[in-house]
Amino acid sequence: MPQTLKRAADAALVINFLLFLIKAVVGVISNSIAVIGEALNSFTDVLVSIGIKIAVRMSREKPDSKHQFGHNAAQPLAAFILSVFAFVVGVNIIEESIKRFIEPKEINTIPAVYVVLIITIISKIILNRYQVKVAKMFNSPAIRAASVDSTNDVLASSIALLGIIGASFNYNYLDSAAGIMVALFIFKSGYEVARENLNYLMGTSANSDFDKNVKLIALAIEGVKGINDLRSLYVGDKFHIEIHVEVDGKLTTQESHDIGNKVRFALERIDEVQKVFVHVDPV
Repeated sequence: MPQTLKRAADAALVINFLLFLIKAVVGVISNSIAVIGEALNSFTDVLVSIGIKIAVRMSREKPDSKHQFGHNAAQPLAAFILSVFAFVVGVNIIEESIKRFIEPKEINTIPAVYVVLIITIISKIILNRYQVKVAKMFNSPAIRAASVDSTNDVLASSIALLGIIGASFNYNYLDSAAGIMVALFIFKSGYEVARENLNYLMGTSANSDFDKNVKLIALAIEGVKGINDLRSLYVGDKFHIEIHVEVDGKLTTQESHDIGNKVRFALERIDEVQKVFVHVDPV
């Protein structure tokens, strides 16, 4: 596993675990459902960070007899499972928030509540910038999913902060409203992560721009006269490509085979591509 990916996963795990601890303590003392919801949100982030750490390591393992094309599906699979868990947590927070709307509870708006939420907002902004950079560098769906979650955490913590400010003026229903809003941001995060990673898991094909680039690279290979078929699909977070290239029918089998190999090697140098299958058609 590249050290940069490992550091990104480790940083997220440490930050999320510390935020969970301080939010849990402050949430219980203040009795704020918004802060308690934030603590549960951070707890899901801890699980996400652990899952991403494991998935990133697994995805970098070499192919074996049972996984002959590698373990690239580990990252999107982990991200999708954790997004489902986020939905479950969101439902529980909404349920408790509605109960507090019906039967309001006293909220102790201690200064520590403000400090914790402000620390969360600042730390998540910094973490998000780092995760976005690493995700682009390694095209990692798991780290990219974590960066989306960090963005939503900034918004959720901001809403929770507004709810606490309202509760400090005895508008306790604003704390319940903030709890529901926090849950909605958890839903939003889970939905965005699930939507992206379903494409990987369902073997979605590449877009037209990607296909156009593949054709241009293949046609630039000496001896390739044309392309009559091109298909692609995600296997994990990388593409497998099947391409039919046309070559001069007068060439020997060895010469045609060599052209096919040149096409394969050129296309497999694309970062998003794991494996290329070339079929040679003599014309």
